[in-house]
Amino acid sequence: MLATLTEKRFSDPGWIYERKFDGIRCLAFGRRGRISLLTRNRLSANDRFPGVVEALAGQHREAFIADGEVVAFRGLESSFSLLQRRENARIVFQVFDVLYADGWDVTRVAQLHRKAVLRQLFDFGGPLRYTTHRIGAGEKYAREACQKGWEGVIAKRTDAPYEHRRSPAWLKFKCVNEQELVIGGFTEPQGSRQGFGALLVGYRQGSDFVYAGKVGTGFDEATLRDLTKRLTAIERATPPFTRGVEKLPPRGVHWVKPVLVGQVGFAEWTGDGRLRHPRFLGLRSDKAAKDVVREVPAG
Repeated sequence: MLATLTEKRFSDPGWIYERKFDGIRCLAFGRRGRISLLTRNRLSANDRFPGVVEALAGQHREAFIADGEVVAFRGLESSFSLLQRRENARIVFQVFDVLYADGWDVTRVAQLHRKAVLRQLFDFGGPLRYTTHRIGAGEKYAREACQKGWEGVIAKRTDAPYEHRRSPAWLKFKCVNEQELVIGGFTEPQGSRQGFGALLVGYRQGSDFVYAGKVGTGFDEATLRDLTKRLTAIERATPPFTRGVEKLPPRGVHWVKPVLVGQVGFAEWTGDGRLRHPRFLGLRSDKAAKDVVREVPAG
């Protein structure tokens, strides 16, 4: 189940409010101690997060399917870029929902009741964390979240079932602008810069691949080396973008197959559909490039 972006803020006793985490969304499948941790595009994350798998395997439950976010913390700080680096970071699985519990499909059970089932399902501790919620005080919680530097808040209707789609019963109140975008090319480096200058990124809109701008900041030396190696291996002769690259200079640009997905932070979208002040946060392996669209607030 995926949340819908909204610019509205509201307080309603018919909704619960949870912290929005900036990590990798996973479903955890458990059966008699055997665990499968899968990302949104059904890739196994078992080898990547062995501590989480071990904690889930030690729960001694007959069978379960739980939904959550793998998150990296350094003190109280948490971000997607920290999860990419992982130095001196604690990796935890913030569990916020349950679909199946010891023989029972609970997807049709109301949201608030599923939270109660989840709270009793696991012995939380170590890398396994229960995601707490508030009832009704959405606007106050959103203000607190932004003051603390969190990514935002997720609002969930208390009576909603679990749906296998993006639903208006889950809403995102975001404090910062971030967007998944597909890499379609790169520019040559300037001055002392090594590897490449900037990434050319875009998103899907129907059958089109729309250019959204250049991302030239947010790279350390290790990221530059890794990305340069990945990009040169998938170069192509023609632009993958079908819209928006008409004004790019013909020289100094390299095109790549649109298969790599990056997380990008930015100030805002410009009137002509470009990112303002974008910065690269890291590659995402948990979402297919074909599914990346521009997030537009509902309402």
